[in-house]
Amino acid sequence: MPTSRLLWWGALAALACGVLLCVLGWYGVSGERVAERQLPYLASSTVPGAALLVVGAVLAVGSVREAREEAAGQDAGGPRDRAARPAPEAPWEAGAHGPPAAVSEEPPVRVPGGRLAHRPDCPLVAGRPVEPAEAAGAEGGGESGEPPQAGGDGAPVPCPVCEPWTRPWPR
Repeated sequence: MPTSRLLWWGALAALACGVLLCVLGWYGVSGERVAERQLPYLASSTVPGAALLVVGAVLAVGSVREAREEAAGQDAGGPRDRAARPAPEAPWEAGAHGPPAAVSEEPPVRVPGGRLAHRPDCPLVAGRPVEPAEAAGAEGGGESGEPPQAGGDGAPVPCPVCEPWTRPWPR
């Protein structure tokens, strides 16, 4: 049995029970003149009946939605259906959002006095004064594509945005 039918029958049952409880609560309240004697009917039948009416309405809307999705040939969207779907491509992987990727093959640069080595077209150093990163004590790197060791002596640390040593850069 399709999910939409189960939801529909559950909605009808909840609505019928809700209407029945509301009518019984009204009938009990109408026979009492004193407000203190009306409260038990309100608490035991009218309030739960109203709650069942709300639940039935929510189930009815859900069953209509499910029926439309089933008619359109789409999955219902339950947990097991989501696991089978491929994960959507991240916006930054698609290139739709975010800063443009740094693709320069020039030697790394850094801001004067800075510790990060960047590609010259890195968005973090755009429009700022820069100096060559190797001029400030960066040993290693170059032809092999290995990053300089980010230790003491002012050696630069690779920028996490542009990753200047992911490819060998020409000298």
